[in-house]
Amino acid sequence: MTGVLIDENLPSWLVLPTRLEVVHACDLGVSPGDGMLWAHGRDHDLAMVSKDADFSGRVQLLGPPPKVVHAKIGNLRARALTDLFARVWPEIEVLLKHHHLINVYREAIEVIA
Repeated sequence: MTGVLIDENLPSWLVLPTRLEVVHACDLGVSPGDGMLWAHGRDHDLAMVSKDADFSGRVQLLGPPPKVVHAKIGNLRARALTDLFARVWPEIEVLLKHHHLINVYREAIEVIA
C-alpha cells in the first residue's frame, strides 16, 4: 500500500497522521463513481477509507487491492472526526499491512479479513 484514497462521503479537509500519499475523491474529478474510485485505488495501491458499505462488500467479494477501511462512525462534528482519526490511524496503518478490511467504530477497531 503506497497511500490512501478518501471517499467523497468523508470531508476533503480530513487529515490523516501519515506519511503516505493521501488522495481525496474530489481530487479525481466531479463526483467520481464507486467503480472509478475502486479502480483508482486498485491501480495505485491505495487503501480506500469510506463510510460506504459497498466497498466493504466489494473487497470481501473481489479481494484486494485495494484494501478498505470502513468508517462505521455515523455523523460526527468536525473536531470529533479529526480526533478519532488522529487517535486510531497509526493502529489502522499497521493493521493494513496484513489485513484487507478494517471496520472503524467510535470506540473500537475490528479486523474482518
